[in-house]
Amino acid sequence: MSGYTEAALLRLFIGESDRHDGRPLYEAIVLKAREMGLAGATVLRGPMGYGRSSRLHTSKILRLSDDLPLVIEMVDTRDQLDRFIAAAAPMLNSGLVTLENVQVVRYGQDVGLG
Repeated sequence: MSGYTEAALLRLFIGESDRHDGRPLYEAIVLKAREMGLAGATVLRGPMGYGRSSRLHTSKILRLSDDLPLVIEMVDTRDQLDRFIAAAAPMLNSGLVTLENVQVVRYGQDVGLG
């Protein structure tokens, strides 16, 4: 696996209606990641899902939801993500946070992580 870079993948599973300091939580998290200099963050919106409460969130036409599931993904060094998790912890009332080791195959042209 020559040329690959060791990194970590952070995923935060939250609801679209979750808020922090009057703004959408996903927005507060992405802005915090940018402020802390993380390599990047992507918010993915799911059409259906449920979590620990087993409450179903769906975008079906007959049941329009303003609380669809969101996943925020960030890839950076483990140290950077550990610092981010500590800084973002006060924002997260509920939700699932996962962290796993990944191999970065390519990240832009001559751009590194961390």
